[in-house]
Amino acid sequence: MAALADEGFLDIEPQRLEYRFIGPRADEVPTIVLLHEGLGCVGLWGDFPEQLAAASGLGVFAYSRAGYGASSTISLPRPVTYMHEEAQQILPRVLDAIGFQQGLLVGHSDGASIAAIFQGSVSDPRVRGMTLIAPHFFTEEGGLKEIAKARDAYHVSLKEKLARWHKDVDAAFLGWNDVWLNPEFHNWNIHEYLRTIRVPVQVIQGVDDQYGTDAQVEAVRAGCPAPVDVIMLEDVRHSPHREAADATVDAIVGFARQVLDVPRVPGRRSANS
Repeated sequence: MAALADEGFLDIEPQRLEYRFIGPRADEVPTIVLLHEGLGCVGLWGDFPEQLAAASGLGVFAYSRAGYGASSTISLPRPVTYMHEEAQQILPRVLDAIGFQQGLLVGHSDGASIAAIFQGSVSDPRVRGMTLIAPHFFTEEGGLKEIAKARDAYHVSLKEKLARWHKDVDAAFLGWNDVWLNPEFHNWNIHEYLRTIRVPVQVIQGVDDQYGTDAQVEAVRAGCPAPVDVIMLEDVRHSPHREAADATVDAIVGFARQVLDVPRVPGRRSANS
């Protein structure tokens, strides 16, 4: 397999997915695979991948799912099963395409749900642990109200802001928002996948998360038979990797050292050291 460039596109038929790879490649050291939120993409991770790579000494891979960033667009409406399809049909092919050998899945929001569905159904032995940032395992009324507010904001100013990051901004926003506000989605629940996760799980949650309560955290604690480590961050809402980047990086690196063969990075001291 030819070495991947630092950035480019993966052809995962029928999709073409943009990606960035920071640090050593998957055949050299373990890899952290980032799975973005419902309105995210490669670019919206900001410099978080670089921070993770520098602190851990690992490779960090991020990609935009179809309908996001510069990746192939999608047809609307998305099916209410879109996270299952991403987890069970697309993510395994992405991992194979990058030569993934071992590492962590780090998912934020929708990306955390996709990671949980993937490992709970595919049980990929290459995945040695998962960090779930602000995860969702079921819908909550408060979260749905916030998503409805996002729809109102989209028609005022949010569309213009998101258009900087997504080539098909309607596909990115409506492909997420329409599903979550679809009455058929209100009973969405992925508890069953938690019961079959056998690798260590780290949960990072903002105490003030506007999209999910600590009931989401309790769900993974109660439902997952594997070890679960929970970090609750004060004065943080739905995006710990942006609002408390240093604490989030230190937590993930500390977790990686527990479950992977991680080289020590000179001059870097994790909070978990």
